[in-house]
Amino acid sequence: MPSVTLLTHTPNPEKIVAAAAKLCYSAADIADLLDGLTDEKTAVFLERLMGLGHHSPLEHAVFTFGIEEVSRALLAQITRHRIASFSVQSQRYVGLEDFGYVTPPSIAEDAVARAAFEQSMEAAGAAYNNLAEALYTRYKAQLETKGAASADKLAAAKKQAIEDARFALPNACETKMVLTMNARALRGFFAQRCCERAQWEIRALAEEMLSLCKEASPQLFAGAGPPCLSAPCPEGKMSCGRPRASR
Repeated sequence: MPSVTLLTHTPNPEKIVAAAAKLCYSAADIADLLDGLTDEKTAVFLERLMGLGHHSPLEHAVFTFGIEEVSRALLAQITRHRIASFSVQSQRYVGLEDFGYVTPPSIAEDAVARAAFEQSMEAAGAAYNNLAEALYTRYKAQLETKGAASADKLAAAKKQAIEDARFALPNACETKMVLTMNARALRGFFAQRCCERAQWEIRALAEEMLSLCKEASPQLFAGAGPPCLSAPCPEGKMSCGRPRASR
């Protein structure tokens, strides 16, 4: 399952959002925005703001997560959320001679499927290592025909070898990333990915991120999650049909 850490976030995120919203509705100067914003007044202001659907001030609060033990298949999904910043472990520069991988629950609970899956992961790992070694041997030989190969050139040859060997790696291959989103983008992310119809891995990730966000900033993320928590399901014919279970 995904491993998630909330690395950092905007200090006093709720007050920052309330102050930004306050500017929209008052003649306050920038220097005075935080004046009088007690915890109680901030809570009232944010509740009113959310009720109005005025969500743009939420963009001033930013949250950064460290994410591990997720698959490259998940990476393909999460990068579709464009209002976000991603720093992902590179398969071009990091060798994966003994890579970890994510096993779907449906496969893990079936002995026959699990055996076949593990065999395919072993085969992929062997192919990757064989390709990397074959390419490195060739690039090293090319360097040696031109004279003694320096450590830097050998390192470059190694990098060039794994750059193309990675094409043999499966979607299940584990990766890790640092992800930053603002609170508005996160609420949109949770609305889509905490839904029962979301793919299981990214749903597990979203639920863990939401839990951390609620702990860090309960007011900004009050009611965050799938839309069916507070309104009819917007999925139409694609609905999971289980809104009560989600609630």
